[in-house]
Order: sequence, then C-alpha cells, then structure tokens
Amino acid sequence: QVQLVESGGGLVQAGGSLRLSCAAPGDIFKIADMDWYRQAPGKQRELVAAITRSGSTGYIDSVKGRFTISRDTAKNTVYLEMNSLNPEDTAVYYCRAAFGNWLDVWGQGTQVTVSS
Repeated sequence: QVQLVESGGGLVQAGGSLRLSCAAPGDIFKIADMDWYRQAPGKQRELVAAITRSGSTGYIDSVKGRFTISRDTAKNTVYLEMNSLNPEDTAVYYCRAAFGNWLDVWGQGTQVTVSS
C-alpha cells in the first residue's frame, strides 16, 4: 500500500511561518502530480497548492504570495512553505499524489494551528 508521510505541522503565532513536508515512494513521486489540501473544522476540504511532475505550480487566491509549493526529486519529497500565516490558515493539511485515473493517494494529515 502506497504511503505518503507528512510532517512539519504545529502551533504558530499569526505572522509566523511553517514548512510542511510530504515524502512519497520514489516510483510514485516521479510520475505523480502532488497537491496540498486543507480542511478546517466545519468546512470542506480545499485544494491549496499543486505542483505537476514538470514543476508547474498553482495556488488558491487566499495563499498566493504567502505559500510556496516545491518538490525535491532527490528526496522524493514535496514541500509547502507557508509564510505570513493567519488564523484562517488553521486546518489539517493533507498531501495527495495523483496520476491519471489509477493513482490517488492521500497522507494522514498534519495539523496547523495559527494563534492570533
């Protein structure tokens, strides 16, 4: 069973920064598009940032200019650098690996809490 291992969540004050990491098996990482989602209490899960195999990136408007998604092929890891955090960013953050119709794998989630 494919596993994605996330780390880097925690408690931070408003204005602070965190970096999330998601490690994937190498044979999956090299073909998959990688996404970061988040789900706040009482809200639907939303796509925050995405990076394709070729390195193209995309973000939701609320995080543009503050969050950066990147991938390290040597470490089979995708990162989400989060700066200027605010309480509205509080959520469980999930990593996802996807490819075509046959690969759709999620991590276990990591909690990010931003205090005001």
